[in-house]
Amino acid sequence: MRTISNKSEDAALNTANIVLGAILFLAPWVADFGTSNYAAMNAWICGAAIAIVAMLAINQTYDWEEGVNLALGLWTAAAPWVLGFAGVANAMWTHLAIGLLVALMAGAELWRVYHAPEARSV
Repeated sequence: MRTISNKSEDAALNTANIVLGAILFLAPWVADFGTSNYAAMNAWICGAAIAIVAMLAINQTYDWEEGVNLALGLWTAAAPWVLGFAGVANAMWTHLAIGLLVALMAGAELWRVYHAPEARSV
């Protein structure tokens, strides 16, 4: 397992993931996902999970936290097609945009955990 103590830019990325998780969680009500139960359930579960994992990584980032958020981001982006709600435009675009942003930030943090000089094994 690898870890790194966070600098302000790392905390900013995790804070952004917390905000994105909250937006995804609230999106079924705000963006009107219509009658798509799969879209709403996925948004609630993934939004909460993204925010919780990002909160855990605010001060000290471990590789597993970023790996989980990377997987959650990729799943969130793919969910409209896998779960069959790609025809609900608001739900599809919300999931795709937030999922890709979460995956991008988690990937950047994961790269840093393995390649930054201050990263260490625990």
